[in-house]
Amino acid sequence: MEGILNIVSWFLLVFGGFLCISGAVGLLRFPDFFTRMHAASVTDTLATAMILIGLFIQAESWLVQVKLVMVLLFVLLTSPTAGHALVMAALHAGLEPVLPKQKQASVEAGR
Repeated sequence: MEGILNIVSWFLLVFGGFLCISGAVGLLRFPDFFTRMHAASVTDTLATAMILIGLFIQAESWLVQVKLVMVLLFVLLTSPTAGHALVMAALHAGLEPVLPKQKQASVEAGR
């Protein structure tokens, strides 16, 4: 049973690390602020959750497990909220998303 838990835990840790790297690539490759924020907030939340769950499985003390759950709940509450607040501040400041040319033409025609 311990071997299965180790395998599951390491899978979650590696998957969380992969999501961190893919989020960093998204930050570098995406064209505008809004798509970059999407990449950062989604992968940040999911990667942190995967890593913390993997660490939860590895933890031997119940006190460490309680602390990991508290950190996970904090991240699940604050990360999406911070991402939303940043995007709303950008919209309020007048920053507009980059749209493909065909979609942009239809949006301008509808104004």
